[in-house]
Amino acid sequence: MTHSSAPDRSASAPSRTRLALVLGALVALGPLTIDMYLPALPTITGELMTTEAAVQLTLTGTLVGLALGQLVIGPLSDALGRRTPLLAGTALHVLASASIVAAPNIEVLGLLRLLQGVGAAAGAVVALAVVRDLFTGRPAATLLSRLILVMGAAPVIAPTLGGELLRFTSWRGVFVALAVYGLVLLPVVWVSLPETLPPRRRRRPGVRSTLSTYRGLLRDRAFVGLVLVAGLAMAGLFSYVSGSSFVYQQQFGLDQQQFGLLFGAGAVWLIAATQLNPVLLRWFEPRQVLVVAIPAGTGVAVVLLALALTGTGGLFGIVVPLWGVLFTCGLALPNAPALALSRHGESAGTAAALLGAAQFGVGALVSPLVGLLGNDAVALGISVFAALGTAVLVLVLVVRPWELADIDDDAEAVDLRDSAPGPVVPT
Repeated sequence: MTHSSAPDRSASAPSRTRLALVLGALVALGPLTIDMYLPALPTITGELMTTEAAVQLTLTGTLVGLALGQLVIGPLSDALGRRTPLLAGTALHVLASASIVAAPNIEVLGLLRLLQGVGAAAGAVVALAVVRDLFTGRPAATLLSRLILVMGAAPVIAPTLGGELLRFTSWRGVFVALAVYGLVLLPVVWVSLPETLPPRRRRRPGVRSTLSTYRGLLRDRAFVGLVLVAGLAMAGLFSYVSGSSFVYQQQFGLDQQQFGLLFGAGAVWLIAATQLNPVLLRWFEPRQVLVVAIPAGTGVAVVLLALALTGTGGLFGIVVPLWGVLFTCGLALPNAPALALSRHGESAGTAAALLGAAQFGVGALVSPLVGLLGNDAVALGISVFAALGTAVLVLVLVVRPWELADIDDDAEAVDLRDSAPGPVVPT
């Protein structure tokens, strides 16, 4: 397995603006699915007569579904093309979302949330694979910055949207809204997103071929390290996502709407970082931005934990360092995937699947940690520090960014003219 594969050149690829809008809408499905119901977690706990930890496990179930779904859908997209797995996964998400409206207990809710995650995984993994099909180098990192803007901002904005919906409907109505969003996506994808993986570039389908591809990826030390760094950075974000509902509402007494507004204010810092990243890439390599962002985020996490332990600053003392964490994660999250995918363009779907599985899988492990530690600001600080501190260790010991070569600056596009259905050609 080689470490690079140049895409085919053509002027027939979709415009970057249209591509960014469609892929952004797909990427948003996962974060919206994860987070729109967060303001209702205390309400769900009471209505379904269960515990806080059990309700938080429904969040974990969604993250597990996103992780496992990507591991399956990624290789399928390398074998069948991008569109078919994407449309099937989105349809599954719509069915699961609509079924949650009638969920009678926490067990059924948890199972349907798992299926929601599997369905949403299609958009997450295919979007990254499409970027690598069409672009490499700095242009890929720039477009990924736009997608990470959505991936990062959507989890922060989603609870605000959920809080506003809860003014007019119950928590079940949130899932009706998610089903409608998925229904809108289906025709948008059908009309606006062409197939970006021509038959001649597809991989042989089958379990043996898939496992062989995964083995090849896992033998690449730097790739594995970058995947872990991306996953740990996302874990820092998910610590905030999982714990903030209880910290803001129970520890500091905010209501659902106040929580949603304050949670959404954090999106400003994520948006600022993801939009600053393309500017920084004019002068710096993605690896250079990454080696600054991860240690900086760890330093901010230390401040957060210290303020939480001492109670200094009250709510203000928790919110400000959390925004700093969001900013540094916004710088790290586009560059780790760009560096990882640049090494394995010939199996972009499978590589993107490992990236997504790591991000959501580590997030699934971290999200209940805040609850197990007490659902307070100290627990949140410990989780964020553990995630980003571990990312620093992986970056230094495994990735060794000083050994990475600068990635190609050329923007290249795949030839879509030969992407009509045809025989799958093994590679």
